[in-house]
Order: sequence, then structure tokens, then C-alpha cells
Amino acid sequence: MATTTSVAISFLLLPLAFLTLLTPLKAATFTIVNQCSYTVWAAAVPSGGGIQLNNGQTWTINVPAGTTGGRVWARTGCSFDASGNGNCQTGDCGGKLACTSYGTPPNTLAEFALNQFSNLDFFDISNVDGFNVGLDFSPETPSGSCHGIKCAADIVGQCPAALQAPGGCNNPCTVFKTDEYCCNSGSCQATDYSRFFKNLCPDAYSYPKDDQTSTFTCPAGTNYRVTFCP
Repeated sequence: MATTTSVAISFLLLPLAFLTLLTPLKAATFTIVNQCSYTVWAAAVPSGGGIQLNNGQTWTINVPAGTTGGRVWARTGCSFDASGNGNCQTGDCGGKLACTSYGTPPNTLAEFALNQFSNLDFFDISNVDGFNVGLDFSPETPSGSCHGIKCAADIVGQCPAALQAPGGCNNPCTVFKTDEYCCNSGSCQATDYSRFFKNLCPDAYSYPKDDQTSTFTCPAGTNYRVTFCP
């Protein structure tokens, strides 16, 4: 039977436990590094926007816990005026230096959703929008199943003729716009084109239903590094 003292202590502890449950996880830090021999214009949504990164430069952004639909990518062949208006050959986001929307294919994507099911971050590299720049997407402190992934093959140099685009290699959905490649019905399978991407970058999404071998997790609260041209 609970004593008066133990009941009083329990009531004192309840608010503390409640506050602990409400304490939000800190934002994740994303360090974005350009190791390409050329300039890229890094983009990040919904947090970050965009910035010019010359060879060797680094950009750091903080992404709130619980963020979904996150993307980081490199834009190439860009020109912007002093107001941040212009265009890019690959990955353009509505002609803005500071992106608020996703980029135009072809562009290699680092995708993420933070602090989701079972307090895990889910992340991937995707070629579903094609390929323009190689990527490494890694936790700052790898441990066990929380490890980095990479897509650094010469996809542009080996791109099938039908998918070739200025500055990149398109995904077949962008070119042919059929359900076979776009998976609009939700029942599509791998194709010769998706296998081209998968063979060169086994870690990366090659078509929209390529989940089983292309989604990775780390504990919520992990910080990440995205490297262009690893």
C-alpha cells in the first residue's frame, strides 16, 4: 500500500517525466562538402535553401527533428544575378539560388526523414530523378547498421543514349513518362534502365519501388555529411 510520502513523491516526479517526454530532439547538423573539381550550387529543402560551393568549400545547415521529405542535391551550370535569380543546367529549382522547391531532373538526391518510426532517421541516395553529381551520404559517427552510402560511378559517361541530357543522365520516367518507368500505378518492376543505375550504384534507388535495398537508418539525433564527388 502506498504511503503518503511515496504518493507525494510520485506526484512530484510525474511533471518531470512529462517534461522529459516533451523535450524535443535537437536539430540534426548536415555538413555539405564540395569535393568536385568544379563549382556546384548546393541545394537543400525544406531547410537550407541553396548556396554556391566552390571546390573544397563546406556548407552547414541545421535541420529540425521530425523533418520529412528532406533533400540535398548539387546543381551544375548555374548563373545567378545579385538578387539570386537565374537558372541551372541540372537541378534547377525554379530559377532561385535559395531553393524552396525540389530540383528539375537530372539530379542525384540525398533524401531523408528525421526522427520517424521507432525513433529512427531514414535516409537514401536516389537516382529516381536521374544523375548529375556523385554523392556520399554518411552519418558523422558511423556505428553498426548506421553507416554511410555512396553513388560515385561514372553514370554520365556511361549513360544510355536515350537517357543522355546536358550535364547529366535522365531517369527513364523523365524521358518516356510511362507507368512502366514512373510507377504511377504502384505495381511496377525493375527495368533494363533501372538495372543500369543499380549495377553502377547498388546503394541508391534506381526506380520508385526499389525500397528493399535502398533505404537506410540511423538513430534520431544523428548528424550527417553529404559529399559531392566523393
